[in-house]
Amino acid sequence: MIKKIKGTNDVIEDLYIWEWVEEKFRNVAKNLGFLEIRTPIFEATELFNRSVGTDTDIVQKEMYTFEDKGGRSITLRPEGTASVMRAFVEHSLDSKGLPQKFFYIGSMFRYERPQAGRLRQFHQYGVELIGSPLPIADAMVILMATESLKAIGLSNFKLKINSTGCEKCRPRYKEALREYYKPILAKLCDDCQTRYDKNILRLLDCKRDVEYAKSAPNIIDYLCDDCKSHFEGVRRLLDTLGLEYEIDPSIVRGLDYYTRTVFEIKYPSLGAQDAILGGGRYDHLVEELGGKPTPSVGFAAGMERIMIALKAENKLPSPPIPDVYVVTVSEGQRPHALKISRELSKTFSVDVDLMGRKLKSQFKNASKEGARYVLVVGEDEIKSGTYTLKDMSNGNQMKLSLEDVMKHLEKTL
Repeated sequence: MIKKIKGTNDVIEDLYIWEWVEEKFRNVAKNLGFLEIRTPIFEATELFNRSVGTDTDIVQKEMYTFEDKGGRSITLRPEGTASVMRAFVEHSLDSKGLPQKFFYIGSMFRYERPQAGRLRQFHQYGVELIGSPLPIADAMVILMATESLKAIGLSNFKLKINSTGCEKCRPRYKEALREYYKPILAKLCDDCQTRYDKNILRLLDCKRDVEYAKSAPNIIDYLCDDCKSHFEGVRRLLDTLGLEYEIDPSIVRGLDYYTRTVFEIKYPSLGAQDAILGGGRYDHLVEELGGKPTPSVGFAAGMERIMIALKAENKLPSPPIPDVYVVTVSEGQRPHALKISRELSKTFSVDVDLMGRKLKSQFKNASKEGARYVLVVGEDEIKSGTYTLKDMSNGNQMKLSLEDVMKHLEKTL
């Protein structure tokens, strides 16, 4: 037997939950004026080297990279923002006016140790607001993140925000971090010792050296006037919206392209891997990919972790059940039952016996599926043009024409 690849998952019985969540997210995004975008699941490797950063864990350890038959280096996308920005530049979308607002739902790929809520093929819901440098854009994206989670019934989450500064003030902060960590460098984990020279901000969100990070210099104290003003503007807007948040200096995000505002939404009961959504501002990414300077902000949410959070809060939707289950008295009525099912399915969800079961077994199967109604098709019903419709919730039965069956179902369902 051939089995699925480690770090991947078959979505079968829970698929209706995924579809429900995706529909809720799409509704929130579209109601706030965002358009869906679909990009390829593989891109030129250079795209992620330039955008994500060659010194990040993603590029160094986690990307699925291969050479195609044309000798080109190809990478399965490890995140969605770079692809959306590439599409923005390639199709000159700035010519359509700014801002441009997009959302996406799709598969991403990273070679990591599989664990709860983290797979090698995973799924993200992401949002990109391209073109605005103003704090209101940050607030809009953060609002959209919280509204999306509320739309699926989640409430036990915490919003945490920070600023990573800009190219003017961040170097001074990085130097302060190096001075702080230098005397304790030998005590840090192997990853942090490597990051010390290559990506020192990542020491702040290491899951193993948490205690050292707690006493590290706070970046808020090193922000230039412009970054401080921007961050205060974001906070004022979040206060106006009534959004509860906490300033968390350890939030730096793991990608090189972030500037100024960064944020995460955490679900504490998930344990160490408690971040279910994260994002921030990336004002130089479009320019890095060959476009004009275009400030942008966005987020991505991990669908697998959101599913775990939904189950933890017991906020799952009800599984789908047939509105009508069509049964036949004998084999001769099956063609007619199929025709009726076709008509009913134009308006309602319908199931029909496909296994040649006896009448009693068909009723038993309809009950097992939770069908709201059962429609009986027999020889007498076909001749008279009236059918027995049984309400499975109370056992009541009525004889109706197909037209009246439709009217009754429209009224009750």
